[in-house]
Amino acid sequence: MKTYIPKESEISRDWFVVDAEDQILGRLASQIANRLRGKHKADFTPHLDLGDFIVVVNADKIKVTGKKLSDKMYHNYSGYPGGLRSRSLSDMLEAKPDEVIRIAVRGMLPRTRLGRAMLKKLKVYAGPEHPHNAQEPKPLAFNG
Repeated sequence: MKTYIPKESEISRDWFVVDAEDQILGRLASQIANRLRGKHKADFTPHLDLGDFIVVVNADKIKVTGKKLSDKMYHNYSGYPGGLRSRSLSDMLEAKPDEVIRIAVRGMLPRTRLGRAMLKKLKVYAGPEHPHNAQEPKPLAFNG
């Protein structure tokens, strides 16, 4: 018996919309990463991109536990001496709430060109509106 490998024409990608309001950041990010990889599908193959498109709305209303709002830091280094910029999670939620979810999900995907292709299927928006109504995304609720 041969191992079944799905061809590019046999891969079906669905669109889902996730409401991030009152969701815990890490739990939401891990479930989104599994959907983007396609691990929920029966024909999952580690070296292929079988995942679905995920649209996340209300990214500015996520929750975190403990003192992460003040203690969790996001670092950006320009490569020059003195070029390290650090922001706390509360500052990031005010300035770029969509980047918080994107960075969390990116850390849970493979660090290869395959992982970068998977991350392109993630669309994150701070408010309740999104421009992907033509794709008819189905609502997806994560427990937790």
